[in-house]
Formats: sequence, structure tokens, C-alpha cells
Amino acid sequence: MTEIAAPQQGVPTTSKVLCVVYAVIALAALVATWSQNAAYFGHPDSFLTAFLDDSKITAASRSLTADILLFFLAAAVLMVVEARKHGVRFVWLYILGGAAIAISVTFPLFLIARELRVGRTVSPRPGVADAIGLAVFAIVVAALTIWVDT
Repeated sequence: MTEIAAPQQGVPTTSKVLCVVYAVIALAALVATWSQNAAYFGHPDSFLTAFLDDSKITAASRSLTADILLFFLAAAVLMVVEARKHGVRFVWLYILGGAAIAISVTFPLFLIARELRVGRTVSPRPGVADAIGLAVFAIVVAALTIWVDT
């Protein structure tokens, strides 16, 4: 006799952990980006133009700006496709928020919304090598973020 598995109730632990990780990234991104954006608050009439001008001053800032813009485009495509596939509402607010706040803030928030819709199925856990690789990458990114912010 074949048994049919009952649908899982609630959100699996792996999905909860992912949502917490995404939330921590979004919060860290909010602090890291807006602590720097505050430097432009003294002149609200020229906030955006001064900010954009500064994003083009050096080759490094131009490289980072191009990198972020192209990542933003790829993330927007992914967000729209995944939102339509999994029924995540208000996808364009995440994209507009990415432009107004920071894509590093709104993309993890989108990932939380997506995970809460698809996370009801048990997915394979990352392997030890994946966990170590992501932990090392997170430490490097955190260190570089602190370095940039100081």
C-alpha cells in the first residue's frame, strides 16, 4: 500500500533560518548604505546630483557603480520572474525600493517574501562545503563593508 505524505504544516526550519539570514543582511545593508548616504543630507536640494556625481569620481567608484547597476538589472529580472512564478505580490515595490533605498536592502526582503511562499516544501540542506564557503564569503563581505564604512 502506498502512503501519501501529508502536506507540511508551517514553515520548515531551513526556510526560517534563511529568512533570518536575509533579514540580517537587509538590516546590515540599510545601516551600511544609509550611514554613508547621510553625508549628503546637508544639501537636500542637491542630494541626488551630488551623490550621482560622486559615484563617477574614480575608476573604482565607476566600476562599483556599474557592477551594482548590472547586478540590480539581473536581480530585477529574477525578482519579476520569481514573483510571477510563486505569487509574490508587489514585486515592483521591491524594485522601486531598490532604487530609492538600496537594492542590497530590498533584494533580501524580496527573498524573504519568496521563501515564505516556496518554503512550505522541504528542500535539501546545503552541504558542509556550501556552509563553509558561504560563511567565509559572509566574513569577507562584512570585513570589506566595515572597511568601506570607516
